[in-house]
Amino acid sequence: MATRNTIVEHPVLTNRFWQTIVETYLVRILLTGLGLATTVVVSRALGPSGRGLFAVAAAIAAIGVQFGNLGLHASNTYYVAKDGTLLPVLVGNTLVVSFGIGGTASLVGWILDKSWPQLLPIHGTLLLLALGWVPFGLALMLLQYLLLGTNQVRSYNGTELATRVLGLIFLGGAIVTGRIKPEVLFTATMGGLILSFCWALFKTLGMLDRPIFVSLSVFKDHVRLGTKAYLIAFFGFLVLRIDLVMVKYLLGAEATGYYSISEIMAENMLLPAVVIGTILFPKLSGMTDSKEKLHLTKKAALVAAAFMVPVMIVASMLATTVIKLVFGSRFLPAVGPFIWLMPGTFFLGIETVIVQYLNSLGFPKIIAYFWLLVTIVNIGINFWAIPTYGITGAAIVSTASYSLIFMLILIVVYNDVRALKTAACEQVPQYSA
Repeated sequence: MATRNTIVEHPVLTNRFWQTIVETYLVRILLTGLGLATTVVVSRALGPSGRGLFAVAAAIAAIGVQFGNLGLHASNTYYVAKDGTLLPVLVGNTLVVSFGIGGTASLVGWILDKSWPQLLPIHGTLLLLALGWVPFGLALMLLQYLLLGTNQVRSYNGTELATRVLGLIFLGGAIVTGRIKPEVLFTATMGGLILSFCWALFKTLGMLDRPIFVSLSVFKDHVRLGTKAYLIAFFGFLVLRIDLVMVKYLLGAEATGYYSISEIMAENMLLPAVVIGTILFPKLSGMTDSKEKLHLTKKAALVAAAFMVPVMIVASMLATTVIKLVFGSRFLPAVGPFIWLMPGTFFLGIETVIVQYLNSLGFPKIIAYFWLLVTIVNIGINFWAIPTYGITGAAIVSTASYSLIFMLILIVVYNDVRALKTAACEQVPQYSA
């Protein structure tokens, strides 16, 4: 009798796997609420212009973190999940990279402000704070991914919660004292970040059975994989953030304040996909059968779509009411761009899930090339679309960019599926004795 090729349910498809996703999703909902509260507090306290400056500072800090991570966020998870004995050296390398490279990146930004200030959208104290965020933000992110790779999902979620809760508490304290300036409020959120970093470091060190140390050879080996992940994450992050910076350059702080609200609300719609992708990657990395990986990826993508579609429809219908109620009537110009961002956000969410299949194969270079192409297209078209159509033009370009990367990734996955089917058909049937 010919042996049939059947997909055997992998252990990661047990209840525990989906329970972890649900638990993380609930935490992310709470984080979204806290993030929304922070956005409301900052927006109402500073107004559109002040909110725009705050948003640009946050974007610069986030870009700095992405620029300095060298892809170690992915390689930390990938390698510690395969070999837990690497944890001490990965912690040591993480701290060196964070405060060495992150600090250097901050220094370069400070030199640019002193020598070529026209290249930067913000200056002075606010810029220094944004640059100071980079090493601590980088260290926290890399430690979080070590926690994720060692299956410490609750600790990973806890550090995320601590950052938001502490930041919001410090924001409230600053506002109560009457010190309502972008610089002061940014410092308040940075205080939450630093305390969360200390907690993440404490939790990570608690898992070690020997002291941390630094290894250049381990760093070199891991950075090879990390470089590909780094380029993918960096160009992808640029596509998500560069439009906000371009709006500031081309339209000013007030328009940036409106657009930042549209962007934040749209990113919140990605929540189900981000959670599923975050938990999915280390699971797929531990699987060896490509058919099982594809089966799990398909199921995860369908679950993400089932969550996102109804939420996006309702959010689009209620956008005007929600923005008016939460942020105030003066932020109503954010409604149009938010609605235009919805189609692209859906495709980006599905891409976030299905690309984990390719990432688990070692981050193929083609993904980085795709994101580079989309980044170039995004920036090039925005130079025309933003001055012509304002923040609505920026939203339309983002939706087109997100849709493009989805189609490119889908083509690669589809070709891989066809290759697997062809290989299966070419196998010589085996018969029982």
